[in-house]
Amino acid sequence: MTESLAGGAVAPLSIRATAVVASSVIRAARQLLTDLERSRRIDAAVLRGAMEAAFGASDATGVWNWKTAYNACEAATVLLLRRYGAVMRTKATSPAAMLPMLMRIASLLPTQTRRSVESESLQQFSTPIGLAFVASRAAAITPTDVVLEPSAGTGLLAILAELDGASLVLNEFAESRAGILAQLFPGASTTQFDAAHINDHLDAGIVPDVVLMNPPFSAAVHVDRQMREAALRHIGSALARLPEGGRLVTITGANVAPDNPAWTCSFKRLQEQGRVVFSAAIDGAVYAKHGTNVDTRLTVIDRVPADDVASFPVSPGIAPDLPTLLGWVQQHVPPRRPMAGTAAGVVPAIASPATPRTVRAYVSASRLQPCRQLLPWRPKSPTSRWIGRPRMAAASPIRFMRLTHCSRSVFQARNRIPQSSCSPPRWLPSHRRSRPTGRTCRLTSYRMASYPMPNSRASSTPARRIPRFSQRLDSRCDF
Repeated sequence: MTESLAGGAVAPLSIRATAVVASSVIRAARQLLTDLERSRRIDAAVLRGAMEAAFGASDATGVWNWKTAYNACEAATVLLLRRYGAVMRTKATSPAAMLPMLMRIASLLPTQTRRSVESESLQQFSTPIGLAFVASRAAAITPTDVVLEPSAGTGLLAILAELDGASLVLNEFAESRAGILAQLFPGASTTQFDAAHINDHLDAGIVPDVVLMNPPFSAAVHVDRQMREAALRHIGSALARLPEGGRLVTITGANVAPDNPAWTCSFKRLQEQGRVVFSAAIDGAVYAKHGTNVDTRLTVIDRVPADDVASFPVSPGIAPDLPTLLGWVQQHVPPRRPMAGTAAGVVPAIASPATPRTVRAYVSASRLQPCRQLLPWRPKSPTSRWIGRPRMAAASPIRFMRLTHCSRSVFQARNRIPQSSCSPPRWLPSHRRSRPTGRTCRLTSYRMASYPMPNSRASSTPARRIPRFSQRLDSRCDF
C-alpha cells in the first residue's frame, strides 16, 4: 500500500508509520526529560505513563512495546546531554570528573529487561552512556573532525561526538531506530545502510576522521544464523573508509582480541590496513542496565601502517568498572597521528563545544553526474540497433561501459540504472576487458565482424562493421 506525497511522489505507508512512531517516541522522551532534569528515577510506572500519553494507547494494544519505551529513555538521555552537556563539561575539570555525572544519569533509567524480535535479530544493545564517554575520550575528537557512526542506534555515542563539536555522519539499518535518529539529529547526515558494507554505500565525498562504533557481535542483516566474524566485517569496512591518520574506536565482544588464537589471523589481516594501538576487556557489569552481562572489549585502531602485522599491544587486562577503563585509556592510548596532508596539532582532553555541522559541504561538487557526457561517439544510423539509437544512447549511454576498480552494483543503485544495462549484451560476439587504471574508467573496446545485426529489417541486409574504439577518461570515478 502506498500514499501520495507532495509533488506527486508515492511512498510506502510503512515510511509514514515509522515517522509517526518516531515522533511519538520523541514526545515520550521530552516528558521523561523533565524527570531527568529533577533527578527523579524513571521506573516502570513512570515510563508506562509517558508512553501511553505519547501514543494514546497502552502496550496491550500493540501500538508500542517495551523496547520502544527503552528507546524513549535513551532519546531522553540524548536530549538531556544536548541541553546540559556543555554545562556539565564546564563544571567537570577532567574526564574523570565528568564520568560520574554520566553514570548518575544512567542510574536514573530503568533496567532494560524486555526485548523485541527486532532487537534479538539485530542484537540491538545500545552503548551505556558511561562507556560511550570513555570511547569518545579514546577517539580524542576535536571540533574539526568528521565522525562516522555506522550503527548509530539512538545516538548515545553520537551525542558525545556532538558535544566535542564534530560533524556527524550517522547510519542505522533498523527503520524504527533510524526514524528516531533522524529526529534527534536533524542537522546530521543520516543514512540507512547495512553497516557491514558501509564503505561501499557511503558517498565518496564523505571522508571521516574518526569512526565510533558498537557493531552487532554476531548478527548479520538477512542472515538467520549467528556469524562469529560479523563484528570484524563491520570494522574492516569502516576502517577502509578512514583516510591515513584516522582513528577507529570500537566496542566488541571480549573474545574478539588480538591475543586470542582464534582471532589472531583476522587481526593480522586487519593490521594490513591499520594498527591496533589499544585493546582491553570490560566486565559485563557495565552493560547490566541494558539487559545483558556479556563481557565486552574496547579496541582502538589507527589508520597508519603497522611495522609488523603480527605485533599487537599488550592488553592491560579486564576493567572491572568504567573509571578503571578510563584510566587505562588515558595512560595507554597514544595521541592521534596527524591526518594526511595536515600539520600535527595538540588534541585537548575535553574539546570545547561548538555548533554541530553537517557533512554536505564535504561531498565533492565534481561528482560524476551526467554519464552521457562520457560517451564521445554515438551511432547516427538507425540500423545500428545493436548499440542503440541516438535517443537510447543519450538516455543510458553507460550501458556499454565497463567500470574497473570500482563497484558497479553501488554505481547502478545510486544512478538508478537497471542491473542489466551496465553489462555488454549476451549476444555480443567478443569484447576485451580493459586493464585497471587506478580509480579511472575506461571504455571497453568491442569488435563486430561478420555477424548479422539483431532485429534487422531484412535478412539480406549486409552486416555492418563497427570500428574499434577505446578512450581513457582522465576524470576520477567519484561515484
